[in-house]
Amino acid sequence: MSGEREDFLRLEGLTRRFGAFTAVDGLSLTLARGETLALLGPSGSGKSTTLRLLAGFDRPDAGRIVVDGEDLTTVPPASRRFGMVFQHYALFPHLDVRRNVAFGLESLGVRGQALESRVVAALALVDLAGYERRDVGALSGGQQQRVALARALAPEPRVLLLDEPLSNLDPTLRERTRGEIRALVHRLGMTTIIVTHEQEEAFDLGDRIAVLRGGVLQQLGTPDELYGTPANAFVAGFVGRVSTLPARITSLEDSTTCLQVEGVTWRLGREAADPPGRKPGEHVMLYLRPESLHMVAASEGVVGGTVIERRFTGAQAFFRLRTSGGSVLEVVAEPRAAEVGQQVGVVPADRGIHLFVTGPG
Repeated sequence: MSGEREDFLRLEGLTRRFGAFTAVDGLSLTLARGETLALLGPSGSGKSTTLRLLAGFDRPDAGRIVVDGEDLTTVPPASRRFGMVFQHYALFPHLDVRRNVAFGLESLGVRGQALESRVVAALALVDLAGYERRDVGALSGGQQQRVALARALAPEPRVLLLDEPLSNLDPTLRERTRGEIRALVHRLGMTTIIVTHEQEEAFDLGDRIAVLRGGVLQQLGTPDELYGTPANAFVAGFVGRVSTLPARITSLEDSTTCLQVEGVTWRLGREAADPPGRKPGEHVMLYLRPESLHMVAASEGVVGGTVIERRFTGAQAFFRLRTSGGSVLEVVAEPRAAEVGQQVGVVPADRGIHLFVTGPG
């Protein structure tokens, strides 16, 4: 996307309750025209309910859904001009590829040569030209996923909704198909919302990501923003690889925060997370990325631990070590940095460290 941002889709205070349970709680956000938003969160966070509200399969108890200035909150699904790809594709097994893709068009009254042309064009978009007469049951999982995508695209929707679209594919096929979807929606410039519980998928597909928990929006931002500047402890712990280490603030200086960490003093620059209103004596939790720690030789004055696992990934390795205080930390280093069972030390790299207050002193 480029140029001035244009709010194309708005959710305004969207709320959905089921008895005493609130599945979506006052959700407000906006999408620009042509933007891809990933809804990310654990099971029960409200992702799928939000998608159902957008699609019109369910109605909110409060709030509005506005697309291109039109209030769609109570508009029936067929009149919203949204395309949707379901988690299990929802293809008709008794129909061939052509008739599956044509189904949505026929329900809109498209007939004759116009119908045939749009089916062919939709299949070409997903690289399935010539597959019209194939039995969908004879297709691979990736091909079935593309048929479902073609069916959603054929009516030329103004918004595309994807509900865990890659969850049924094996890892290799999932990665390739993810790339195909990303390239396609960007090429079409289509406003897209994708529901996923896979962080890698959200980071790869989403221009921005909305992290949900218990129906509440925790943070909305780019992948870089979520990883580098998490809004709260939940986002810090949920997004990316992270270890935690309890600490206590001992003093605050102009450019440095001093912490007591397992009997050792750590001095962190203000590049580390800076909770508002923090005070000396407060207990905090450090959220540490693998790259936020350096592994050094065991010695006095550094947090010490024992390497309990080494995972080789090529040019680098991830080491898990158990500190003398019982915390488990993950550190990235060159593959020969240490062996399992070895005593090592860790020092902060003063980047990728996020600090959140847990209680008073």
